[in-house]
This record gives sequence, C-alpha cells and structure tokens, in this order.
Amino acid sequence: MKKTFFILIILSLALSACATQTNSALRMAPLDQMPAYVKSSPVVVQEAYQFAAANPNVMKHIPCYCGCGDMGHTSNYSCYVSHADDKGKLTFDNHAIGCSICVDITQDAMRLAREGKTVPEIKAYIDATYSKYGTSNMP
Repeated sequence: MKKTFFILIILSLALSACATQTNSALRMAPLDQMPAYVKSSPVVVQEAYQFAAANPNVMKHIPCYCGCGDMGHTSNYSCYVSHADDKGKLTFDNHAIGCSICVDITQDAMRLAREGKTVPEIKAYIDATYSKYGTSNMP
C-alpha cells in the first residue's frame, strides 16, 4: 500500500512538472538568426526580439506606446520586424534596441502568454499599463 501511494505521488509530481513546463514554454526564434546588434544586446532585448519574431500572431495585435507610430510602426511587432517576405524571411528593425518601452511591453506580453492569457487579455493589460506613456501606434 505504501509503495503504491509513493508511486502515485511521484507520478503526480512528474505530470504536474510536465504540465507546468508546457504552459510556460514560449515559441522563440533562434538567436543565431538575429542581426549582430541583437546578439550583442542585453538578454531581455534578445528575448524580446526572439519572441516578437516567432509570434507575429500575437505581437501584431499588441500596441506600442513609445511614440513610434510617427515612424510608421503599426504594432509592437513593428518595433522588431520591418518586413516579412512571402517565404518567411524577416527584415529586422533596430528601433527596439534602444527603446525600453518597446522591450517592456514585449516582456509583459511574454509573461502573460506564459500564464496562458489570450491575445485580447494581453492587449487589454498593455493598454491599461502603458497608455500613460503616449498614444497607441495601432491604426
């Protein structure tokens, strides 16, 4: 009886660890596919570029509030990626390298995605948190 109970506890812990790992895993573009200026940036900036590049379905719906709308940016994704061709090859924008608001927004989006939040929930959080810094760049 004790042995069966012990095995059940071990299995339960193992399964919950696997579930946690799956929920916390984010799609990230490989760092080796990033421009040199990204590779030499702080880790939080590298992660933001990697997340944005791998998750356009999320980041194209998340606004930026740093004032980059005047530069033609239409979402937080635009702060990282200026163009994606029809084969998926990305052209990166260096704007977010020096913009802590862009990176903070992306880091928050990453955290919320890890927590299982939906795109509308992430957007609502970003709007509520960052609108005090300026106007949204979303059209």
